[in-house]
Amino acid sequence: MFYLIGLGLGNAKDITVKGLEIVKKCDKVLLEGYTSILTVGHNVLEEFYGRPIIIADRELCESHIDKFLMEARDDDIALLVVGDPLGATTHTDMLLRAKQLGVRTEIIHNASIMNAVSCCGLQLYNFGETISIPYWTETWKPDSFYEKIIGNYTRNLHTLCLLDIKVKEPTEESLTKKVRQYMKPKFMTVSEASTQLLHIIKENQNSGLTEDTLAVGLSRVGAPDQRITVLSLKDMQTHELGPPLHSLVIPSPNLHPLELDYLAQFR
Repeated sequence: MFYLIGLGLGNAKDITVKGLEIVKKCDKVLLEGYTSILTVGHNVLEEFYGRPIIIADRELCESHIDKFLMEARDDDIALLVVGDPLGATTHTDMLLRAKQLGVRTEIIHNASIMNAVSCCGLQLYNFGETISIPYWTETWKPDSFYEKIIGNYTRNLHTLCLLDIKVKEPTEESLTKKVRQYMKPKFMTVSEASTQLLHIIKENQNSGLTEDTLAVGLSRVGAPDQRITVLSLKDMQTHELGPPLHSLVIPSPNLHPLELDYLAQFR
């Protein structure tokens, strides 16, 4: 069997009882380490589970996962995923490939930022389409996600913005070389995301959003040192919210009274 097991958002103990029982009996356990990160190191997981863990980077997950899927024909293989296993399309693709190879699969769900974002007081029913904000470079500054933020905003819906992370990403210079070189890991902050959004707003001045638009910044949701702050986008770009991971929410223009009351504590 090939298992996809969600780890939740906080620490090693956030795995479900069912997930932990499976981990303990599996022949091999992998930890997917590039679509998100846990707030503790993989060595903490190994100690808690009482077994070794193989780190699965982007290259393994996207190009070499078939090796482990083939092993799952005869053995029990688990892939641990921070949050919920189906929060990224990479894992959906794995399930499809497993089916093509005749491998049985099972999914063990868990909490993810997609539902835990409600810790800020904004009601899940009032969220629209979730978007991702990528890191800009000197030559690549995509902004297509902004249309989705505006679409949500005009329908009085909140937007959860997932912020880019770079873990074992090859440098542009090494892409054409035989030996890959990798960038240092980096994780987008709410400050960086707000700065990029303000650049887009400046180019789209009649879009409905301004530098005074309210934003909610969240860091390390589910961890003991979780932080939430409510500021204008202008002020958010200079605000330090601590260690990763960060998320940003653009609330709807007309908030429910309960949402207003709950957000007030984070101002």
